[in-house]
Amino acid sequence: MLTKIEKISPLSAFAINNIKSSENTSMDFLSFREKLSLANIGHPQKREEWKAARLAIKNTLDSLSLPYPGFYKDNHGKSHTMDESGHVSLTHHGDYAAAIFHREMSVGIDLERVRDKTVPLGPKYLDPSEMKFLGADPFLYTMAWSVKESIYKCQGKKGISLRQNIILEPFTANDKIIKGKIYGSDFSDHHYQVMSYSENDMILTYTVW
Repeated sequence: MLTKIEKISPLSAFAINNIKSSENTSMDFLSFREKLSLANIGHPQKREEWKAARLAIKNTLDSLSLPYPGFYKDNHGKSHTMDESGHVSLTHHGDYAAAIFHREMSVGIDLERVRDKTVPLGPKYLDPSEMKFLGADPFLYTMAWSVKESIYKCQGKKGISLRQNIILEPFTANDKIIKGKIYGSDFSDHHYQVMSYSENDMILTYTVW
């Protein structure tokens, strides 16, 4: 998957970074609180993943001509701007990290590598109705997992089950927009449209509330 920055609208953008290419990049733009967080990450791989995700969100903000405000996580694990100036979601997987930002609306983003094990694990995160149209295709199963993760991150609260609460409408490998809905929660009436991209064995999905 190529490193890229894409402006979705005047209010929103996303970026993908290669973690290895971010290793020697200056992190001087971080807030004091974030620099402390970075200093406390002892595992080298987790440290580089954290840095690459922050660089991705910095790239999105630069593309929108916005300053970097610093970010923190709430009790649900959802990231927020320190000055409450917008909405953000971060993700990393393998050699890549990605981020999405929107000035006004909640967002969710996810990266996944296509893996055969997503098929036998299907009953843990898929409704039986979804498994019927997904067949036994690892690509479709990984896409479904990623789409549900993006929706989960967008709604931002713990206690939502990917299998029981987030149900997807039928889709194919060629679909760029995948629709889903959360049931049995405060977000039950909201329909999500999730954008999907794939390159080689990597899948990126994101959604804007």
